[in-house]
Amino acid sequence: MADKPKKPQKLKARLPRGLEDRGPAAIKATRQMVEKIRQTYERYGFEPVETPAIEYTDALGKFLPDQDRPNEGVFSFQDDDQQWLSLRYDLTAPLARYVAENFDTLPKPYRSYRAGYVFRNEKPGPGRFRQFMQFDADTVGSASPAADAEMCMMAADTMEALGVPRGSYVVKVNNRKVLDGVREALGIANEGQWLTVMRAIDKFDRLGISGVRQLLGEGRKDESGDFTKGAGLQGDDIALVLSAIEQEQNAAIDARLRHSKIGQEGRDELDQIGRFAAASGYGPDRIKIDPSVVRGLEYYTGPVFEVELLLDTKDEKGRPVRFGSVGGGGRYDGLVSRFRGEPVPATGFSIGVSRLQAAATLLGKLDTRPEFGPVVVTVFDRDRVADYQKFVSALRAENIRAELYLGNTKNMGNQFKYADRRNSPCVIIQGSDEKARGEVQIKDLIEGAKAAAAIASNQEWRETRPAQFSCKEEEIVAKVREVLARHDVTWG
Repeated sequence: MADKPKKPQKLKARLPRGLEDRGPAAIKATRQMVEKIRQTYERYGFEPVETPAIEYTDALGKFLPDQDRPNEGVFSFQDDDQQWLSLRYDLTAPLARYVAENFDTLPKPYRSYRAGYVFRNEKPGPGRFRQFMQFDADTVGSASPAADAEMCMMAADTMEALGVPRGSYVVKVNNRKVLDGVREALGIANEGQWLTVMRAIDKFDRLGISGVRQLLGEGRKDESGDFTKGAGLQGDDIALVLSAIEQEQNAAIDARLRHSKIGQEGRDELDQIGRFAAASGYGPDRIKIDPSVVRGLEYYTGPVFEVELLLDTKDEKGRPVRFGSVGGGGRYDGLVSRFRGEPVPATGFSIGVSRLQAAATLLGKLDTRPEFGPVVVTVFDRDRVADYQKFVSALRAENIRAELYLGNTKNMGNQFKYADRRNSPCVIIQGSDEKARGEVQIKDLIEGAKAAAAIASNQEWRETRPAQFSCKEEEIVAKVREVLARHDVTWG
């Protein structure tokens, strides 16, 4: 007896970890956000530029860690010419490559913005994706602290343009030179130890002075019992670090910090940024000097800034959520210089669109309602599809979204269900009787839903706001417009 043929295995539909599918409502919200950000950036004089999602790996600043694969933080592959290519992990490194390649033809300072998805080859987690959108603006060719101050002011304006009220956010500013002065005073040569110090400082907002002191010393055990090894600093050195990040509380500055030339340079630049911002009406409630701001990327060389949301809210399960940082940036004077071999100052700011969208949605600052679908022209008689298509074309010619139902036309109920699922404002119906009279029926689905929810005895209301009515074929466009205007239906 012959063996029965094996059934083919069905491919399992599954989404890779750290990625997300997005529907019309989320895409609409993103489009609204991006447009408001774009308008703010352009008001500051920035112009658009696009760079590809793939760059040579060395151009991104991620060099081969071994002979096999450069996979530390980036998604990489080898081209047919044995060159390593990577998906961009931010929008700044590709800009540096673009400016260096087109340096002689670009105006200096060069002011540009760009939006796009970036990719991180990291372990995904809650709110931590491997693909997410950023929206950057950069000024290349100016070493003035005024350029950094402008980034901070633009960040504040962008938050308010997105509906985040004043007092619900703050732009925090520090300077890497101040931190370099701390390192110089401590005499730390080991990169690993200094990175541990930086990470400890970065946790100041969450853990406070006590927690940072532990992480600067032997280490800290958290609430779960997990132990984080500290930087191994001793008492006087810990006090020096704490005095540096507590400056805004008027704590005494360690004498060793006063003798650091680069540290003093950083403090002077922070003073200038504060004065520039104040002169333009941006007080400490909007732009605030905060010595605990670190920023993680290694290419920052001067001022660094973060935009923090101050509002506490709750997620869909009622759990408290504090979003914290939704954007940031800083000065990166060495990034373009890697290609040019000469000093090229630069500063920039980036909004984490995906993260900010999640925050704005929970705060009720974004319209997350699904966008209205098209007007649906139903098919009553399958032999008259060409006639129905004329109605569709007439609506489209007047910039009204419309489509002909292309599914199974045997059941009109299915066509109405389809229109409901598409969130259509209305449908067009023409049977043989209407055709003989040169008319169509327009069913207002929005009004119909209201009528269904109304009290059954409310006869007068239902008669004055009919959910279905007749009109002449030549009146279709005008009558559909009336339905759209009645319910404020717009697209895009």
